Amino acid sequence: MPEIQPEVWKETISRVRQQIGEVIVGQQEVVEQMLWCIFAGGHALLEGIPGLGKTMLVRTIADSLDLSFSRIQFTPDLMPSDITGTQVLSFGNQGVTGMTFQSGPIFSSIVLADEINRATPKTQSALLEAMQEHTVTIGNTTHLLPQPFFVLATQNPLENEGTYPLPEAQLDRFQLKIMVPYPNADELKEIVRRTTSSHQAIVSKQATATELMEIQQGSREVLVAEEVLDYAVRLMMMTHPEEASATESVRKYVRFGSGPRGIQSIISTGKVRAICNGRMHLSTGDIHAVAIPALRHRIFLNFEGQARGITTDQIIQEIMDTLGGKG
Repeated sequence: MPEIQPEVWKETISRVRQQIGEVIVGQQEVVEQMLWCIFAGGHALLEGIPGLGKTMLVRTIADSLDLSFSRIQFTPDLMPSDITGTQVLSFGNQGVTGMTFQSGPIFSSIVLADEINRATPKTQSALLEAMQEHTVTIGNTTHLLPQPFFVLATQNPLENEGTYPLPEAQLDRFQLKIMVPYPNADELKEIVRRTTSSHQAIVSKQATATELMEIQQGSREVLVAEEVLDYAVRLMMMTHPEEASATESVRKYVRFGSGPRGIQSIISTGKVRAICNGRMHLSTGDIHAVAIPALRHRIFLNFEGQARGITTDQIIQEIMDTLGGKG
């Protein structure tokens, strides 16, 4: 177990955040949530229309943390072996001498799955084992992925033509789903200034893989009081329409609520947020801050909810308003 150094950890995360701000205009909430997720050891799914800087953000994070980086452009004709790698024939003086494994782009510390919902579900599912077990199995051989390992995926809104919804099992493996908003007028001006001039932001390393994994391990030592854990459990249970405590909107519009990974994501992400705020204990305020990105992709609306334009964000916010307790 690493030595508990919350102030050092807070400063490390702050340096990375500031470095990202040198490259990415605005999007403070998106950056904050991405860092919570990464320092908690989770995978993140970013959703937004094309051109909002999602790819640049992921690349900047990789450079700031000095981690190996691969980008996979998901397209309808992408095959699972294009992601994981494959066995290829080896040739020698005697002809074919055997098979060797040629690793795919998944063998990097940060893997950008760009426009993940443009590939078919079969190809999307190639990430499942890697995201959960941090391994890739080809034939009868299991290959370990580098540590640390993160899948940071981007997707376009499902209304866009040529997209495939992610399988529920894969959605559940993303610790957070982060919505990337459109920039405001001032941010647009700054984006134009930076991208149409000779300005070239240089990203420098602000933390190492060792420091990152130390914070990941250290965040597990953040204390969770019994009443705070009870609060998180009640919040998650209220996403289930069959629960007696469910709100009217949940009973009316929700088909399935969050599974156990939902509360695991809330607690582990909230612990990193606590460290970012100089604390070694989790508060209900941390839970409120992380609940929407941790649960929005784990709640599934029924037909009526979809027809009425209800969002899972609205459902979660209503539950938190009912529970209260933002302190």
